[in-house]
Amino acid sequence: MTKTLKEGDKAPAFSLPTDGGGKIALKDCAGKTLVLYFYPKDDTSGCTREAVDFSALLKKFEKAGAVVLGVSKDTVQKHDKFKEKHSLKVTLGSDESGKTVEAYGSWVEKTLYGRKYMGIDRSTFLIDGKGVIRKIWRKVKTPGHAEEVLAAVQAL
Repeated sequence: MTKTLKEGDKAPAFSLPTDGGGKIALKDCAGKTLVLYFYPKDDTSGCTREAVDFSALLKKFEKAGAVVLGVSKDTVQKHDKFKEKHSLKVTLGSDESGKTVEAYGSWVEKTLYGRKYMGIDRSTFLIDGKGVIRKIWRKVKTPGHAEEVLAAVQAL
């Protein structure tokens, strides 16, 4: 059973492969604000909208000293295709094992047409430069979400 994270908690450490053959770890973001968002699947409507919206605002996030990282259980190869197809600018982390998704409490039971299954809860964590979770959004609705997160980053 995963621990339910709260605002003010220390963010769980992670290290993930990223699109383009890179790697990113929580410790790499020390001294910067990290926008860590979990999404269910590459190239689906809501996930594409979210990635496109964060990409459109990436320069503003960077100007505010923030790194934006999207994470799903998709492979690095799928991330590369997803980024190319939609001209995405955000970094995408691959959590095939699901360990990071679980550590952040974003692996949850869902229901679709009466059938229960496990999946990623669309969620975003705003983590400060000291590794402390400053804000959590769960069950995210994509329209306007990237703008709301940017406002929270700018308010830090």
